[in-house]
Amino acid sequence: MRTLRKSLLQFVFSGSSMRRWNDKLRPVELYEVDKQAHKMICAFFLYQLQCRRMDMDAALVLGRKIVEGALFDYLYRLVITDIKPPVFYRIKENPEHYRQLTGWVLGELEPVVRPMDEGFWQRLAHYHRRPGALRPEDGTDGAKGLFPAPGGPDLADRILRAAHLYASKWEFNLIRPLNAFDEEMGDIERSFDEELRELADLAGVPELLAGSGNALVRAANLCGQLRFQIRWSQTPRVPETSVLGHMFVVAAYAYFLSLSLGACEMRCINNFFCGLFHDVPELLTRDIITPVKRSVEQLPGIIHQYEDEALRCRMLRPLAEAGYGDIAERMSYYLGLEAGSEFAETLRDPSDRSTGAVRCLESFEALHRIGNDNRLDPKDGQLVKVCDTLAAFIEARTSVYNGVSSPPLYEAMSRIRAEYRHQSLGDFNVGTLLADFD
Repeated sequence: MRTLRKSLLQFVFSGSSMRRWNDKLRPVELYEVDKQAHKMICAFFLYQLQCRRMDMDAALVLGRKIVEGALFDYLYRLVITDIKPPVFYRIKENPEHYRQLTGWVLGELEPVVRPMDEGFWQRLAHYHRRPGALRPEDGTDGAKGLFPAPGGPDLADRILRAAHLYASKWEFNLIRPLNAFDEEMGDIERSFDEELRELADLAGVPELLAGSGNALVRAANLCGQLRFQIRWSQTPRVPETSVLGHMFVVAAYAYFLSLSLGACEMRCINNFFCGLFHDVPELLTRDIITPVKRSVEQLPGIIHQYEDEALRCRMLRPLAEAGYGDIAERMSYYLGLEAGSEFAETLRDPSDRSTGAVRCLESFEALHRIGNDNRLDPKDGQLVKVCDTLAAFIEARTSVYNGVSSPPLYEAMSRIRAEYRHQSLGDFNVGTLLADFD
């Protein structure tokens, strides 16, 4: 039976310990999972701009290729984390050696990924076995890939490549002032700019190249700052995780759980991006732990109202006024601004899509029964909330396992186990999964 397993959840979370720019002087630690989140936020912006010229079916195909391409690359990257970049690029210079390495990576991934969904596993294996394919994250953080695919990369590859370059350059701009002595810095910077210019025919890339003077770049920069905001800020943990990285982990969990439950393609994509954006309002309020939110009965509502108002003022309204109303509308849908919560089950009737009318359903079961249809633009709420909770549980448990524990971590794990002991989403039993961590 297809299901989400402990091993896959832990594997996805392991990117929270994977350092980036490890051979450079860094003002803060930079982690792979944070960069992946920032990359996918940029990819979402570019995806929405390309969709302006597409019908729903074409946009749906592109959306799945973008989300899955990013996950395929991330999973591959997690396996080869111990191979230093210079060694990896030497391997790639020899197609036979690279084929052997990929075979080994797929062998490592298979027992972790395949039980979740056979179709996803087959697409992952095909993606990495494409002859001469250009991975969006090939090359160093600025260098070109070594084996472009015949006929060139497809649109999804190019969107992911542009988003990767932008997110990596954003990190590079953080470390550049501290590495003036490093002879590589000039070449890396030129490589970023050259490669982004080569992708300038993609809608949105010229804006990314122009810098911070437009609403699209400002929104991307604001989201990027969530890597500086540490979750559980009053509780020592190893690894420490940022709000930005947590958002990517929740997005990946939501996509995998959606697949394993048989969700339609639109619902899978929507759930990924709902997970990716669900904590964006914390740019404005910081991460407030659950016990504090529950300490006063009216406090959650007050916080939510303030978040909505500030989010509209600082991000959504500037995007709409700058001509990115479609992006602002999709973010509003994922954040549940019309529904009252990002964790509400929602859909939209095809006849009402132009007006943006959102219909809320009472439960996961109702959405799964009557809303599992691409035309209805369905989005889960309870499923994303479960994934958010699973990510929090793994953050706490991993720290305890690593030897850094405290009463708040044990209390959080105990509360989550008690609250979700008997909860199920279709064939997926949350309590059974949590019991696997004992």
